[in-house]
Amino acid sequence: MTLSLLLVALTMQAQTARKFTLNLTDDGAAQMVCFLPSQPSGKAVVGVPGGGYSMLSNTHEGTLASDWMNQQGIAYFVVNYRLPNGDRTKPIGDVEQGMRIVRDSAAVWGINPHDVGIMGFSAGGHLASVISTHSAFDVRPDFTILFYPVISMDERVTHKWSCRNFLGEEGQKDPNLVREFSTDKAVRRHLTPPACIIMASDDRLVPPVTNGVQYYSAMRNVGNECSMLIYPTGDHGFGFGPWFKYHDEMLNDLGSWLQARQTPKPGAIRVACIGNSITDGHGIDMATQYGYPALLQKKLGDGYWVKNFGVSARTLLNKGDFPYMNETAWHDALAFCPDIVVIKLGTNDSKPQNWQHGAEFRHDLEQMITMLRPDLAQPVKKKKGKKAKNVQPAKPQIFLCTPIPAVKSTWDINDSVIVNGIIPIQQEVAKEYGLQVIDLHTLFAGDADKMLSDGIHPDGKGAQRLADIIAEKLTSVGDFTSER
Repeated sequence: MTLSLLLVALTMQAQTARKFTLNLTDDGAAQMVCFLPSQPSGKAVVGVPGGGYSMLSNTHEGTLASDWMNQQGIAYFVVNYRLPNGDRTKPIGDVEQGMRIVRDSAAVWGINPHDVGIMGFSAGGHLASVISTHSAFDVRPDFTILFYPVISMDERVTHKWSCRNFLGEEGQKDPNLVREFSTDKAVRRHLTPPACIIMASDDRLVPPVTNGVQYYSAMRNVGNECSMLIYPTGDHGFGFGPWFKYHDEMLNDLGSWLQARQTPKPGAIRVACIGNSITDGHGIDMATQYGYPALLQKKLGDGYWVKNFGVSARTLLNKGDFPYMNETAWHDALAFCPDIVVIKLGTNDSKPQNWQHGAEFRHDLEQMITMLRPDLAQPVKKKKGKKAKNVQPAKPQIFLCTPIPAVKSTWDINDSVIVNGIIPIQQEVAKEYGLQVIDLHTLFAGDADKMLSDGIHPDGKGAQRLADIIAEKLTSVGDFTSER
């Protein structure tokens, strides 16, 4: 058999093995139609039809995609959500419930729970982008596909009726609400999943420049992975319809994008990188790919799953100007259920306005540790009282990184405070709680040539140096298999 005939035969075999419908609400007002492939690849996509939030276009923007998805080995689910009629919590809740069911049923349905994406069309594209930017970690997709999406809720530059139906006429008059659900304004560095946006240049219903292009720009500006496919013609609403002139080309492009996505292996060792702008990747373009956590991922290989939870300017101190533990990234890091946690905080705590609260640094560091490891709260401290609230059952190995040297006093960052105030506390706490210390202040001391001109942040070579140091320390310690 020739190679081409073999590929055709394999494609024909990879068809839908099972189709069924599940209720998403007790009354059946919202449902999810499920299409499971005969040869699952582990990938899944939750489809969200359009219709201006006034109806559901759930054929060409819904079930019509099932054959192609299943032929790729992708499990496919179409959410027939309730229309908002001004109550946006209905469609949001329905899609979140669909995401939750897919992940909860992953083992039974042959799905990798860390390879579940969302695909929305038009107003459904807006809804998919809301789930991608606003929803909690457990129901946030791993990747996002947006067909000619409504992004803005400002009816002057988008589809007016999608705005009014989603927010309600009163909500549309609230500028804060309009901004909150204009999802290009809600993109978050490292936290918003990679996206592929598909549009036609001649779309007359949802202007691409003020919607899909704005989402792409927001993603690119924060360094998140995003692709944009714009075809010359097709207007609005082509979906998976074979009448679309560029239908075959679009499927090929989308298939290539999906295949190129790297997915963590089931059971990969999870590494959460917590920190400030040095972890975040300040000054490094496309830090999601070239910051130290991304380079650490490459160094460690596919047996690990490294995620960047860094947020610029943040302090460990809860009374600092920008406390890390107030951030979504912190709650995401807990929900990630890591096997390893690398904490690199303290640089911003050395600023005068923050270090005036330095007497509380130890307490706040212990709070972070015991939230990550509730089991350490009582046995180590031997005190009675409430345990720190925590959402994850794992017992991760925690590595405390001392801050890298502050070569300059930019932004009033004080290396003397780091050396004489912060590092001694980190070392004492690490010893008491049995934690590992990565002494970056010493190990990075000879690398001033790998810093940006501000003297605070590593450049690209510095990020690689950090990744090398941290990888060597992590791999020298031993087994990180969690107790999940």
